[in-house]
Amino acid sequence: MTVVKMPIALISTFVWIGFICAISFMEAWLKFRAPGITVPLGLGIGRLVFNALNKVELVFALAVIINIFWNYSDILKWKNLAFAIPLTLLFIQTFWLLPALDARAELYIQGQIVPPSNLHFYYVGIELVKVASLTFFGLTLFKNTPT
Repeated sequence: MTVVKMPIALISTFVWIGFICAISFMEAWLKFRAPGITVPLGLGIGRLVFNALNKVELVFALAVIINIFWNYSDILKWKNLAFAIPLTLLFIQTFWLLPALDARAELYIQGQIVPPSNLHFYYVGIELVKVASLTFFGLTLFKNTPT
């Protein structure tokens, strides 16, 4: 029998993964393939979508943290410490990477020349690591017990 001790953390984790996969790995590049979407228009849409995604991710992270603390006996277990990886990556995105990408997009939208940058590669790399670590964390929330 499988027992889930922290159902809110479990649900939040896997829905969070779904949001990342749907937006970062699908919507982001598909919007530029739509007829009539120019790069400035796509960047404007992207800024809105990724800022909204970031806020949703912060809500999911908060839900997981609250659920972990609600089950205070498990706070220092390795499975909860594994959550530190996606949480740290989310903070890096929130406070450094998204503002830097947003500023670059704004310059491009205003018609300025924007020098090449690896920021998008960093973002994709962080998203990949975040999905992998969230998947690992989510799977640790299941506990098999003898029937």
